[in-house]
Amino acid sequence: MTEGDRTERAPLVAVLDYGSGNVHSAVKALSAAGADARLTSDRGLIRDADGLLVPGVGAFSAVMAALRESRGDEIIERRLAGGRPVLGICVGMQIMFGNGVERGDDTEGLGQWPGTVTELQAPVLPHMGWNTVRAGAGSTLFDGLEDERFYFVHSYGAQDWSLEVMKPFAEPVLTWCDYGAPFLAAVENGPLSATQFHPEKSGAAGIRLLANWIGALPRH
Repeated sequence: MTEGDRTERAPLVAVLDYGSGNVHSAVKALSAAGADARLTSDRGLIRDADGLLVPGVGAFSAVMAALRESRGDEIIERRLAGGRPVLGICVGMQIMFGNGVERGDDTEGLGQWPGTVTELQAPVLPHMGWNTVRAGAGSTLFDGLEDERFYFVHSYGAQDWSLEVMKPFAEPVLTWCDYGAPFLAAVENGPLSATQFHPEKSGAAGIRLLANWIGALPRH
Protein backbone atom coordinates (compact mmCIF):
# COMPACT_ATOMS: atom_id res chain seq x y z
CA MET A 1 0.00 0.00 0.00
CA THR A 2 1.38 3.37 -1.00
CA GLU A 3 1.36 6.49 1.15
CA GLY A 4 -1.42 7.94 -0.96
CA ASP A 5 -3.56 4.86 -0.38
CA ARG A 6 -3.47 5.16 3.36
CA THR A 7 -6.51 6.66 5.03
CA GLU A 8 -5.72 8.83 8.03
CA ARG A 9 -7.46 7.53 11.11
CA ALA A 10 -10.20 9.54 12.75
CA PRO A 11 -9.14 11.34 15.95
CA LEU A 12 -9.85 9.21 19.01
CA VAL A 13 -12.11 10.98 21.51
CA ALA A 14 -12.88 9.31 24.81
CA VAL A 15 -16.21 10.18 26.45
CA LEU A 16 -15.66 9.84 30.19
CA ASP A 17 -18.02 7.21 31.61
CA TYR A 18 -18.55 8.01 35.29
CA GLY A 19 -22.30 7.52 35.57
CA SER A 20 -23.52 10.79 34.04
CA GLY A 21 -26.58 10.78 31.82
CA ASN A 22 -26.93 11.77 28.17
CA VAL A 23 -23.63 10.19 27.15
CA HIS A 24 -24.86 8.18 24.18
CA SER A 25 -26.11 11.26 22.32
CA ALA A 26 -22.69 12.84 22.90
CA VAL A 27 -20.97 9.78 21.43
CA LYS A 28 -23.23 9.87 18.37
CA ALA A 29 -22.64 13.60 17.86
CA LEU A 30 -18.86 13.20 18.10
CA SER A 31 -19.00 10.37 15.57
CA ALA A 32 -21.08 12.54 13.23
CA ALA A 33 -18.46 15.27 13.65
CA GLY A 34 -15.67 12.95 12.48
CA ALA A 35 -14.26 11.40 15.65
CA ASP A 36 -13.67 7.81 16.65
CA ALA A 37 -15.78 8.32 19.79
CA ARG A 38 -15.75 5.78 22.60
CA LEU A 39 -17.64 5.81 25.89
CA THR A 40 -15.12 4.49 28.40
CA SER A 41 -13.73 4.54 31.91
CA ASP A 42 -10.51 2.79 30.81
CA ARG A 43 -7.68 4.96 32.12
CA GLY A 44 -5.21 3.78 29.48
CA LEU A 45 -7.55 4.56 26.60
CA ILE A 46 -8.41 7.95 28.11
CA ARG A 47 -4.72 8.71 28.60
CA ASP A 48 -3.91 7.90 24.97
CA ALA A 49 -6.99 9.51 23.38
CA ASP A 50 -6.54 12.63 21.27
CA GLY A 51 -9.37 14.31 23.18
CA LEU A 52 -11.48 13.72 26.27
CA LEU A 53 -15.11 14.83 26.52
CA VAL A 54 -16.56 15.27 30.03
CA PRO A 55 -20.39 15.21 30.01
CA GLY A 56 -22.46 16.36 32.94
CA VAL A 57 -26.16 16.26 33.74
CA GLY A 58 -27.91 17.05 37.01
CA ALA A 59 -26.71 18.73 40.18
CA PHE A 60 -23.17 20.06 40.57
CA SER A 61 -22.73 18.15 43.84
CA ALA A 62 -23.93 14.84 42.36
CA VAL A 63 -21.61 15.15 39.36
CA MET A 64 -18.63 15.92 41.59
CA ALA A 65 -19.47 12.99 43.87
CA ALA A 66 -19.66 10.61 40.91
CA LEU A 67 -16.42 11.94 39.47
CA ARG A 68 -14.56 11.52 42.74
CA GLU A 69 -15.99 8.05 43.36
CA SER A 70 -14.77 6.91 39.94
CA ARG A 71 -11.51 8.92 40.23
CA GLY A 72 -12.56 10.78 37.12
CA ASP A 73 -11.32 13.98 38.72
CA GLU A 74 -7.79 12.55 38.69
CA ILE A 75 -8.11 11.55 35.05
CA ILE A 76 -9.18 15.07 34.03
CA GLU A 77 -6.47 16.76 36.08
CA ARG A 78 -3.71 14.52 34.74
CA ARG A 79 -4.70 15.14 31.14
CA LEU A 80 -4.79 18.89 31.65
CA ALA A 81 -1.46 18.84 33.52
CA GLY A 82 0.03 17.23 30.44
CA GLY A 83 -1.58 19.77 28.10
CA ARG A 84 -3.95 17.17 26.64
CA PRO A 85 -7.30 18.50 25.32
CA VAL A 86 -10.47 18.22 27.39
CA LEU A 87 -13.97 19.44 26.50
CA GLY A 88 -16.61 19.83 29.22
CA ILE A 89 -20.34 20.04 28.45
CA CYS A 90 -23.10 21.55 30.63
CA VAL A 91 -22.36 20.54 34.24
CA GLY A 92 -19.12 19.18 32.77
CA MET A 93 -18.26 22.86 32.24
CA GLN A 94 -19.52 24.00 35.62
CA ILE A 95 -17.37 21.58 37.62
CA MET A 96 -14.23 23.09 36.07
CA PHE A 97 -14.77 26.11 38.34
CA GLY A 98 -13.80 26.40 41.98
CA ASN A 99 -17.23 25.94 43.55
CA GLY A 100 -20.88 25.38 42.77
CA VAL A 101 -23.69 26.66 44.99
CA GLU A 102 -27.10 25.04 44.51
CA ARG A 103 -29.96 25.53 47.01
CA GLY A 104 -27.48 26.51 49.70
CA ASP A 105 -25.21 23.53 49.05
CA ASP A 106 -21.65 24.78 48.39
CA THR A 107 -19.61 22.07 46.63
CA GLU A 108 -15.95 22.21 45.70
CA GLY A 109 -15.29 21.80 41.99
CA LEU A 110 -12.13 20.85 40.12
CA GLY A 111 -10.75 24.38 40.42
CA GLN A 112 -9.29 24.59 36.93
CA TRP A 113 -10.78 28.09 36.79
CA PRO A 114 -11.51 30.39 39.74
CA GLY A 115 -15.07 31.38 40.43
CA THR A 116 -18.38 30.07 41.70
CA VAL A 117 -21.28 28.65 39.70
CA THR A 118 -24.53 30.17 40.97
CA GLU A 119 -28.22 30.35 40.07
CA LEU A 120 -28.99 32.42 36.99
CA GLN A 121 -30.50 35.85 37.50
CA ALA A 122 -33.65 35.29 35.47
CA PRO A 123 -37.39 35.39 36.26
CA VAL A 124 -38.03 31.95 34.77
CA LEU A 125 -35.84 28.91 35.38
CA PRO A 126 -34.56 26.67 33.98
CA HIS A 127 -33.13 28.39 30.94
CA MET A 128 -34.39 25.86 28.42
CA GLY A 129 -34.30 26.12 24.64
CA TRP A 130 -32.39 27.81 21.86
CA ASN A 131 -30.35 30.95 22.36
CA THR A 132 -27.71 32.97 20.58
CA VAL A 133 -24.22 33.56 21.95
CA ARG A 134 -21.54 36.25 21.66
CA ALA A 135 -18.44 34.38 20.61
CA GLY A 136 -15.08 35.71 21.73
CA ALA A 137 -12.57 36.98 19.18
CA GLY A 138 -10.37 34.24 17.75
CA SER A 139 -12.64 31.40 18.88
CA THR A 140 -11.84 27.96 17.48
CA LEU A 141 -15.11 26.40 18.63
CA PHE A 142 -17.32 29.04 17.01
CA ASP A 143 -15.39 29.49 13.78
CA GLY A 144 -18.08 29.93 11.12
CA LEU A 145 -20.85 29.71 13.74
CA GLU A 146 -21.04 33.30 14.96
CA ASP A 147 -24.72 33.71 14.02
CA GLU A 148 -25.97 30.28 15.08
CA ARG A 149 -28.16 29.29 18.03
CA PHE A 150 -27.46 26.54 20.56
CA TYR A 151 -29.58 24.48 22.93
CA PHE A 152 -29.45 25.18 26.67
CA VAL A 153 -30.99 23.36 29.63
CA HIS A 154 -29.77 24.73 32.99
CA SER A 155 -30.58 26.90 35.98
CA TYR A 156 -27.01 27.59 37.10
CA GLY A 157 -23.95 29.00 35.42
CA ALA A 158 -20.71 30.95 35.75
CA GLN A 159 -21.66 34.62 35.66
CA ASP A 160 -18.25 36.23 35.91
CA TRP A 161 -14.65 35.53 35.00
CA SER A 162 -11.67 36.31 37.23
CA LEU A 163 -8.75 34.28 35.89
CA GLU A 164 -5.71 36.46 35.24
CA VAL A 165 -3.32 35.09 32.64
CA MET A 166 0.30 36.18 32.46
CA LYS A 167 2.32 36.22 29.26
CA PRO A 168 3.45 34.20 27.37
CA PHE A 169 0.16 32.33 27.93
CA ALA A 170 -2.69 33.36 25.65
CA GLU A 171 -5.79 35.03 27.04
CA PRO A 172 -8.78 32.66 27.28
CA VAL A 173 -11.52 33.07 24.69
CA LEU A 174 -14.81 33.77 26.45
CA THR A 175 -18.23 33.35 24.86
CA TRP A 176 -21.24 34.88 26.60
CA CYS A 177 -24.99 34.37 26.47
CA ASP A 178 -27.79 36.51 27.87
CA TYR A 179 -30.70 35.12 29.87
CA GLY A 180 -31.85 37.58 32.48
CA ALA A 181 -28.20 38.57 32.84
CA PRO A 182 -24.98 37.56 31.05
CA PHE A 183 -23.41 34.19 31.81
CA LEU A 184 -20.56 32.24 30.25
CA ALA A 185 -21.74 30.04 27.40
CA ALA A 186 -18.27 28.71 26.59
CA VAL A 187 -14.62 29.04 27.55
CA GLU A 188 -11.52 28.14 25.53
CA ASN A 189 -8.41 28.16 27.70
CA GLY A 190 -5.39 26.25 26.42
CA PRO A 191 -6.13 22.50 26.44
CA LEU A 192 -9.39 23.02 28.36
CA SER A 193 -12.56 24.04 26.55
CA ALA A 194 -16.15 23.87 27.75
CA THR A 195 -19.69 24.78 26.75
CA GLN A 196 -22.68 25.43 28.99
CA PHE A 197 -25.05 24.46 26.18
CA HIS A 198 -25.39 20.99 24.67
CA PRO A 199 -23.67 20.70 21.26
CA GLU A 200 -25.12 17.20 20.89
CA LYS A 201 -28.64 18.69 21.07
CA SER A 202 -27.88 21.72 18.90
CA GLY A 203 -28.40 20.22 15.45
CA ALA A 204 -26.02 21.00 12.62
CA ALA A 205 -24.47 23.92 14.48
CA GLY A 206 -23.55 21.68 17.40
CA ILE A 207 -21.99 19.08 15.10
CA ARG A 208 -19.98 21.81 13.40
CA LEU A 209 -18.76 23.09 16.76
CA LEU A 210 -17.64 19.60 17.76
CA ALA A 211 -15.95 19.22 14.37
CA ASN A 212 -14.08 22.47 15.01
CA TRP A 213 -12.81 21.12 18.33
CA ILE A 214 -11.93 17.73 16.85
CA GLY A 215 -10.11 19.36 13.94
CA ALA A 216 -7.87 21.28 16.33
CA LEU A 217 -6.84 18.24 18.39
CA PRO A 218 -3.12 17.38 18.35
CA ARG A 219 -2.73 13.86 17.05
CA HIS A 220 -1.00 11.22 19.16
